[in-house]
Amino acid sequence: MVQTCIIGAGPAGLLLGHLLRAEGIDCVILERQTPEYVLGRVRAGVLEQVTVDLLERLGLDARMRDEGLPHNGFNLADGERLIRINIKELTGQEVMVYGQTEVTRDLMEACEARGLEVIYDVSDVVLHDIETDTPSVMYTKGGSKHRIDCRIIVGCDGFHGPSRKAIPAAVGKEYERVYPFGWLGILADVPPCNHELIYANHERGFALASMRSSTRSRYYVDVPVTEKVEHWSDERLWDELAIRLGPEAAVNITRGPSIEKSIAPLRSYVFTPMRHGSLLLCGDSAHIVPPTGAKGLNLAASDVHYAANALTHFFSRGASDAIAEYSDTALARVWKAERFSWSLTRLMHRFLDDGPFERAMQLAELDYIASSRAAQESLAENYVGLPV
Repeated sequence: MVQTCIIGAGPAGLLLGHLLRAEGIDCVILERQTPEYVLGRVRAGVLEQVTVDLLERLGLDARMRDEGLPHNGFNLADGERLIRINIKELTGQEVMVYGQTEVTRDLMEACEARGLEVIYDVSDVVLHDIETDTPSVMYTKGGSKHRIDCRIIVGCDGFHGPSRKAIPAAVGKEYERVYPFGWLGILADVPPCNHELIYANHERGFALASMRSSTRSRYYVDVPVTEKVEHWSDERLWDELAIRLGPEAAVNITRGPSIEKSIAPLRSYVFTPMRHGSLLLCGDSAHIVPPTGAKGLNLAASDVHYAANALTHFFSRGASDAIAEYSDTALARVWKAERFSWSLTRLMHRFLDDGPFERAMQLAELDYIASSRAAQESLAENYVGLPV
């Protein structure tokens, strides 16, 4: 029997596992994919202070400090100009550009030395007796069935995992907004066009200029959800980016062949409660945000922060109230991050039913942000991440 069984070995599950092991809590992590598959997933890489602090607390921040890119600001564009939001000046904080894949790699490579057991390539994961003090998890590995008895289960297994589905329908409630567009992204080994991110609202649609390093760039444009990636050659995508990002950014775009090109659908989603019986949910298993504003990984990290604190108090002091309060505590921050991601998505994208009035309102809002320190402070506060 172990104290905690964590389902999912993405960054949230690994981060929680390391935090629990650092407190002497026995845990095991189950992951349906292979390590190679997990590391092959291309994800965002803007880290809030909460995520940076957790890596630092674990002593796993060395490579991030060496290779990451601290950012003191970001930019909004209206098709003609760049509006810089100086987050360092406005909040005293910064964000770190460091790929989610690299965060995952750092956490994975530390598992063996720190005694964190991760079982990869499992299937048929089923949660049992989550409404009791003696839950268990059944899974298949190598053709054989296995069982883990534990006191607490934590689902870090994403939107499609089994953890959330184990909560009875009569208990859970879902809130969802599916957007009529996706992000067509291109990853290329070229220097970024700007040393900070650019979120652009152009008459033709949204665009984002971001980076993974000083030599690897990630760009996006929004496209209808029905669009096919094969309809977009590299040349067509670079041409569209140059238009949407505006003239100031376009002159600095370096073109190159794509390493990876894909379309990601967008949705806002929250499931409540985030705890039922002996099961806790973290990250994408409980909520999804559109990538506008880079809140996904960071919101998972704040869940992990709250869950690790609750479980540490529970196992060290028998404080059951810490477990009972986890859902309300985590959701208070989740809803604020959902609000910011939704509002920034609404500001920077063209929706199907938008007409001239809605476009004029977007431009008026961007102009207000450009001229108002108060508006910039609000944006900056949310962008660097609200306190945990």
